[in-house]
Amino acid sequence: MHTTRLKKNFDKKEFQTGASVFKQAFWYLTSLLLFRSGVIPFSSLLVILLRCFGAQIGKNVRIKPHIYIKYPWKLSIGDHSWLADCYIENLDQVHIGTHVCVSQRAMLLTGNHDYRSPEFDLITKPILIETGAWICANTTVGPGVWMGAGSVLIAGSVATNDLAPNTIYQGNPARAKRRRH
Repeated sequence: MHTTRLKKNFDKKEFQTGASVFKQAFWYLTSLLLFRSGVIPFSSLLVILLRCFGAQIGKNVRIKPHIYIKYPWKLSIGDHSWLADCYIENLDQVHIGTHVCVSQRAMLLTGNHDYRSPEFDLITKPILIETGAWICANTTVGPGVWMGAGSVLIAGSVATNDLAPNTIYQGNPARAKRRRH
């Protein structure tokens, strides 16, 4: 069998982390030792640390231990929202509105690669989650997804397209199942 070796010319386009190498390294260590390890179980301390790294966080926000956040300076969270031990790969902006719940092992992914490109170009798009939305356990929200106010992504589902307000979605890909009252 003959295989051809291809040189990987990965292209990040104009991607910017938004922080200095020093800040990124300091955040990586802080995240590893204090967030992902679960050594600090107090939400208020985790919120203070995230704010120190540039996250915009409203009042009465609950952040649970074991959470993963790639770049806190690209994250905003509205008042009274709750984030469990979820995974936020925010290469682009993630805006979480007020009274939002992001449950256990949910993944918010703002980046992907263009599989059609020989260079496997990086593609990033922001995620916007509006007031009262609920991202249930073991779900995935893909790049560029807008979750309308009051929308629900049922456990185990994958959102690759926008979710209409006050609608419950389920499946892979997520499809509207019924209205939320």
